[in-house]
Amino acid sequence: MPRAPALAGRLPEFLPLHGIGGSKDLPIPLALAISGAVAALVVSFCVLSLAWRQPRYEGPRPGRPVPGVQRVVDDPRFQWTMRILGLALAAYLTWALIWGPDLVTNPVLGTFYVLVWVGIVPASLLLGPVVKAVSPVRTLNLLLAKVTGGDPATGLATYPARWGYWPAAVGLFAFTWQELVNPQSAYLSSVRLWLVAYLATMLIGAAVFGDVWLERADPFEVYSSLLAHLSAWGRDGARLVVRSPLANLATVTPRPGLVAVVATLFGSTAFDTYKDTLSWQRILTDVGLDNKLTNTAALLVFCLIVGVSFTLAAMSTGVETEGPSAVRRRDLPALLAHSVIPIIVGYMTAHYLSYFIEQGQNTIIQLSDPMVRGDNLLGTANFNVNYWLSFHPSLLASIQVLAVVTGHICGVIAAHDRAISLLPKRHHVSGQIGMLVIMVAYTATGLYLLMGGAL
Repeated sequence: MPRAPALAGRLPEFLPLHGIGGSKDLPIPLALAISGAVAALVVSFCVLSLAWRQPRYEGPRPGRPVPGVQRVVDDPRFQWTMRILGLALAAYLTWALIWGPDLVTNPVLGTFYVLVWVGIVPASLLLGPVVKAVSPVRTLNLLLAKVTGGDPATGLATYPARWGYWPAAVGLFAFTWQELVNPQSAYLSSVRLWLVAYLATMLIGAAVFGDVWLERADPFEVYSSLLAHLSAWGRDGARLVVRSPLANLATVTPRPGLVAVVATLFGSTAFDTYKDTLSWQRILTDVGLDNKLTNTAALLVFCLIVGVSFTLAAMSTGVETEGPSAVRRRDLPALLAHSVIPIIVGYMTAHYLSYFIEQGQNTIIQLSDPMVRGDNLLGTANFNVNYWLSFHPSLLASIQVLAVVTGHICGVIAAHDRAISLLPKRHHVSGQIGMLVIMVAYTATGLYLLMGGAL
């Protein structure tokens, strides 16, 4: 997230954006918290190995139909209402983006970095693929298709299957670079440039490849749709159903680039945790290179470390090379990548919880005054921000640890269920050791960074 130094002289009272707890706020020592988390992960794996010997989430997953809810969400009137609301909000923010003052109190910044980027997580977990439902880019593509007499579902060419989610991975890296590295990230001119490039890329791609481009290339839609697989809402063909989030998670399609997407999401969050530590600031001083160049390289390295380590762990097993259950070793990372999604949710919750709650409230207040001249257009200008969570750092630190551990345990369950459906019986346990080792490493390192151990 944009940091206070980038805002120096513009808003002196600007608050630290995360306000997370630290190791000193834990009710138990950090070393004991890490040991307990690792032990919970190992015990979970052992229990699964003994008691979970048949895949439960592979094959048909019908779920419980919800015809009443489906009638509403599939109703064209409801769908158009969502599209119009999304387009109206985009138009309102465009007004503030183009004609509003270049101040941190302009609601565009809070909406872009807080309500949209961080808010995607709770919204998608609770409601399903919300970005797909309200995306102004989808609505604009649909309207342009109607004007030109085209079909928004099809384009001029077929989307290459080998591209998979790679365009979305590039888009996610571009956003995290804008958010975490770009020294101009808190200036409207920089946000304008990023959004213009994003809009042009999405609309041109949709015109060429149709809606499938947005499903595979739009970083926000892909992120939201992956998180929605961890919600209770799913589809059984055309039917809307309610089912276990882990059963829903197993429906993620293992396309090319999926590992790159989850590695970018996970790696960028880890880098965001590390980049403000004294250790990294000393490195920047010692290296003596341009901070933007060094931070860009570091962001890329963090993402690569996650992607490469996960790939090696997923491939470190034996596979059947012949017969109906044959699996290529190189396909294993994509087939197991869905197990990283709960881990991403855990780290996003731990890292951004207080930031989202507090700065999210502040952004809602700012939305009533897009021109920063004292207006109260939406009736929220007189609201007050509640900082209760930051005033209870021990509770916050405990929630952080619990979120990380829960995310990893869910990841172990998802990986275990998929592994026993893919691997030969003789490798059901030994074939998962690599995944267990890397998840233990992620847990220990993540908690160490998150709780300030690297300061």
